[in-house]
Amino acid sequence: MRIVLMALVTLSLLAVHDVQAQQFQPPKNSKHGGTRFGLFGFGVRGGVDFRRSGQLVLGSTLDIGDLFSNRLRLRPSAEIGLFNGANTYVGSFEALWRFTDDEEVATPYIGLGFGIAGRDGCGSDPQCPGLWINTAFGFELHYRSTFNWLLEYHGLDRMRRHRLFIGLTTRRGN
Repeated sequence: MRIVLMALVTLSLLAVHDVQAQQFQPPKNSKHGGTRFGLFGFGVRGGVDFRRSGQLVLGSTLDIGDLFSNRLRLRPSAEIGLFNGANTYVGSFEALWRFTDDEEVATPYIGLGFGIAGRDGCGSDPQCPGLWINTAFGFELHYRSTFNWLLEYHGLDRMRRHRLFIGLTTRRGN
């Protein structure tokens, strides 16, 4: 009986020691390679529309996911054009390819997507709102640990309209 009791105590001490040795240590530099969705960041920006009127454009973006890699990002955005003519709006959904990782000083990217665009008085025009094909080219420049500067060219309506933006965007968490 004494031998059985000593064996049980010894086994329980070994089991407790093994459990403590197997505590999870998170990886220091995890690389993500699959698809995931969520709110990973957002940005605000302002700029100019270079089509005839030269409207002031204000916008916002969301970073909502990765497709197949952490470099292929999904980004919806909304923009409002003010002054110099009828107020305009564009709601876009784009996929962006980032050429470098988030930790770099400068992160260039290109993108392609579609948008729905309209203007004041859109209800009386049968062609409005319009469905546009959009392109994007830009840089995120490291500013602080949680923010980046954003400089972006946005080609709208199959490159018939051109916008240039500057703004701030949050850095992604892992």
